[in-house]
Amino acid sequence: MSFKIGVDGGGTKTECVLVDREGTVVAVHVGAGSNPSLVGPDQARSIVSAALDSLRAQASTHDSGVTRAPFGPAPEITSTLLCMAGSRPFWGEFAAGLSGFGRITALDDSLPVLELATHGKPGLVLHAGTGSFVAARAPDGSVHYAGGLGWRFDDPGSGYDIGRRAIARALLELQGWSPASRLGPLLREHTGLTTATDITRSFYGDPLPNQKIAGFAPAVLRAAGERDHAALQIVLQSVAGLLDLATHVAEKLFTASLLDTVRTGLSGPILTHPVVVEALTLRSALPLAPVEGKPIEGVRRLLDKY
Repeated sequence: MSFKIGVDGGGTKTECVLVDREGTVVAVHVGAGSNPSLVGPDQARSIVSAALDSLRAQASTHDSGVTRAPFGPAPEITSTLLCMAGSRPFWGEFAAGLSGFGRITALDDSLPVLELATHGKPGLVLHAGTGSFVAARAPDGSVHYAGGLGWRFDDPGSGYDIGRRAIARALLELQGWSPASRLGPLLREHTGLTTATDITRSFYGDPLPNQKIAGFAPAVLRAAGERDHAALQIVLQSVAGLLDLATHVAEKLFTASLLDTVRTGLSGPILTHPVVVEALTLRSALPLAPVEGKPIEGVRRLLDKY
């Protein structure tokens, strides 16, 4: 019996599916985030290798329940699709070193959400999780990627960017220089510390400060949803940068179309938050619509093409 493996590797988690030749999901595996820019190349390789080995083992277990001739062929992985965040050359090299997983293709993690947003048709998608990006399929079928520069440079709308902005504001509140909001108490709760000095020291001393900073974003989103003015302002300022990038991409790729006719999806827990959807819809000529389904579903659909 033959199988395919699909992997969605992001900054927060690595989600994988094993599908049979009819396309039915027969096993799943969820592991830690595998973006090498965040966890380092060695850890990224280890996480994805363990996930692939787990699914290959589950293929053998699944096949053991299927009636077949004694000593018949073992279950076969015919193809593996890696949709990964982080360095493209890194994942290309990783894919080239794999064996026993059939034909291996390494793609950007933008492709699954683009597939969900446009169903293979022209259009674009804005995605924000730990990081952010814009992906688009032009009228000629070519695929384009914008943003996704990572936390060291610029990722507007991302969990890291929202966390960074909110922490800076909260620290000024705790120092007594900005009006009090919910951000100060939320930051104390997030870190378990009290003073601005101790909190600042904890972030600078953390071996993975980017993840700790991005981890503050869910609390900021909750406060924004409850209409805390400071939190809401920070979230909307952050996502506005991603919307501006998407508008620029649409204007360049869809020159013969009106913006309100360009299929546009919003993907990820930040951009699909009701407060964010409402604000972006009022601000944009693009017909923004929350994407339905998780990125791993987009991977499963792409498996049919690889």
